[in-house]
Amino acid sequence: MPGDGVTGPAADWRPPTAPVQGARTPTPRELMALRDVAAGRRAATLALRGGRVVHVHTGEIIESDVIVHGRHIAAVVPPGRLDATETVELDGRYVAPTLIDAHLHIEYTMLTPGQLARLSVPRGTTTVFNDPDCVANVLGAPGVDHVRGTTTPLRLFHQVTSDVPRRGVPSIPGATIPQEQILARLAADDAVSLGESNPFLHDTELAEAMSVALGLGRRITGHTARLSGEPLWAYLAGGVGDDHNAATLDEVLERLRLGAIVTLQAGSMSDYLADILANPADLGLVTSHLAFCADDKHVTDLVATGHIDHHVRRAVELGVAAPLALRMGSLNAASHFRLDHLIGSVTPSRLADLQVLDDLERFEPAAVYVDGTLVARDGEALFDDTDTTPVRFGSTMRLGGGVGPATITVAAPADHPGDRVWVQAMEMYDGYYKRAFHCELPVTDGQVRPDPEIDVAKIAVLDRHQASASAGVGFVRGFGLRAGALACTTNCDNGNLVAIGTDDHDIVAAARALDAAGGGFVAVRDGEVVELLALPVAGLMSADPWEVTAEGARRVDAAARSLGCVIPAPFMILSFVGLVGVPDLGLTELGLVDVASQRFAELVLDDGTLDDTNRPSGGHGPDGRPTCRCAASTARRRDELLATRAPSDAS
Repeated sequence: MPGDGVTGPAADWRPPTAPVQGARTPTPRELMALRDVAAGRRAATLALRGGRVVHVHTGEIIESDVIVHGRHIAAVVPPGRLDATETVELDGRYVAPTLIDAHLHIEYTMLTPGQLARLSVPRGTTTVFNDPDCVANVLGAPGVDHVRGTTTPLRLFHQVTSDVPRRGVPSIPGATIPQEQILARLAADDAVSLGESNPFLHDTELAEAMSVALGLGRRITGHTARLSGEPLWAYLAGGVGDDHNAATLDEVLERLRLGAIVTLQAGSMSDYLADILANPADLGLVTSHLAFCADDKHVTDLVATGHIDHHVRRAVELGVAAPLALRMGSLNAASHFRLDHLIGSVTPSRLADLQVLDDLERFEPAAVYVDGTLVARDGEALFDDTDTTPVRFGSTMRLGGGVGPATITVAAPADHPGDRVWVQAMEMYDGYYKRAFHCELPVTDGQVRPDPEIDVAKIAVLDRHQASASAGVGFVRGFGLRAGALACTTNCDNGNLVAIGTDDHDIVAAARALDAAGGGFVAVRDGEVVELLALPVAGLMSADPWEVTAEGARRVDAAARSLGCVIPAPFMILSFVGLVGVPDLGLTELGLVDVASQRFAELVLDDGTLDDTNRPSGGHGPDGRPTCRCAASTARRRDELLATRAPSDAS
C-alpha cells in the first residue's frame, strides 16, 4: 500500500544474489567455449558475414565477419574465417554495438519496462541505466523492484535512488525506503551508480551513501542543475562522477576539468546536442568523456524522434564522424559505469548486443540482436511484452474528499488596502529551470488571483498519498494558459498531484478527475474534462501497448494547446515546476521553497510584517516596491506583456 514503503519490515529485504536484469559475466564454461571458437576448434552458433564492423575503440570501419557463440561475441575476423552452424549474409551492411541510455527515469516515458522495450529495442537502444526515483517515492521498494527487470530483451541497470523520500525540504511522499536498504541496493549485481541527488542537500546520510557507493566501485550520478563555481565545486567534491545537466560547451568543459563525464541530454524538455556538438573538430579529447541520455522523455517524443538513436543521428548531422557518434552512444557510457567488459562494443567476449544498419546517417536498424538472439527486424519487435503488473500498483490515489477551492486559496493580507498585491513567482525557461521574479496580481474577495493577461497562472501541488488535503500554492509564468487547468500525478520527485490553471474551480476539477482515474494527465475547462490520459500504474505509467499510450498522450497535449498552452511537452514540464533541486524556486504540497537555502519562502510579499531582514528573497527599492529578480530577458518579455498597462505596474 502507498505509505507502507515496503512489503514487510525493512530487515526482510535482501539484495538479489543474481541480477534482476543487468548482464551476467561469462561463466568459465562460456569462456572456454569462446576460446575454442576463436581458435577454430569449434563451430560458432552464428556468423554475421560480409558486413562492415564499426570499431568504436579506433574509429575504423572494417569489412569483417562477426562470430557469435551463445550470448557472446567470440571473434571479429576477416571474411570467410571460422565456421558457424548458422550464417547470416549482410551484403555490406554495417555492424555496430547497440545503444545505451546513460540516465533515464523510466516513469517519465509513461511506459512500463516491457512497453519501452517494444518501442526502443527495435530502434537500437537495448540498455538503459534507470533511476526510478518517482516510483520509489510512490510505491517504495516494491515499485523500484518492479521497474528493475523485464521479461523482454531490454537490459536494465539500476541507478539507486539516493533518498526516499527526498530529504531537505519536508514533503508528503507515498513511501519510505530506509537508508540501510539504499546502501544494500548499491551492492546488488545490477547496480551501477548511486542515483542523482539534490545538489543543495548536504547531510551525513547522503555522504554515507556516496562513500558506500565509491567503496563498492559504483559511480555517483549527479544533477548539477547548471551550477557553476563554488556550488558546483562543492557538489562534485562529494564524489559525483557524471552530470546530465550541462547545456553548453563551457559547462561541459567546466565539469570535465573537474573529473566528471557529461551525459548529453536530449529529452522532452530540452535538447543540448546542437549547443555542445556544433563544432566537432574543436572538441578533441572532450568526446572521450561524452555519453548520451534521454533523462526524461515522453513516449510521444520517443516515437517522433527516437531514443538514443536520435542522439547518434543528430551528432552525425552536426558533423561528428559516425564511429565517434556511435562510441558516445555505447562504449563511453559502458566504460564510465565500468561495464565495458560486457557491453558497448563489437569485440570478443562481450555480449552479442548488435545492430545491423543499412547506412550511417539514418541509424535505422535492419536487425537488432541481444545476447546473440535476433529480437527486432526493420523497426518491429520480434518479442511480446509478457510482464505483469501487481493489481495494487493501480490503487495509489488518496487525494481525499476534503480538497476543494478553499484548499488552494491564496489570501491577500487582511489589512491590504488595494486591489493588487505583490507576489513572488516563478518563470519557466530552458525546460524545467525556474527564474524567480516579483509581480503584482489582482485581488478579489480577499483572494490573490492569477492573471492570464500577463501569462501568470496559479500552480498547486496537492498531497495525493495520505489524503491530508495539504496543498502548496504558487504562481508561474511561461505556460501561456488562457483558460482552464492542466494537472498530472507525475510530480517530481514525490509523485504528488500538480495542477496549473487560471481558475480555482477548474484546478480542483482536474485534481478530482485524476483521483477518479487512478492518476495520469488531464485538461479541464469550465469544470469539464476536455481530455484525460489515465496512467494507472502508480499514477505514473500505463501497461497498455505503447501505441495506445502515445495516442492518448497526443490527444491530451492537443487539449492543452486548446487552452492556450504554448510550451512543448506541457505535462512533462508541469511535473518539474515544483522540483526543489532546480533553482530558483520550488513548490511542495507544504509550500513555496527557496531552492538555494532549502527553506520555505513567502508567496505574498505585501505583508507589513516583512522587511529586508526576513524577506526570503529580493527586498524593497526606494519607492517601497519589492525589488525585481528578473533577468533582462524576463524583463523584456514582461514589458511586452504589459505594453497596454501603466509603467508603474511593472515589477
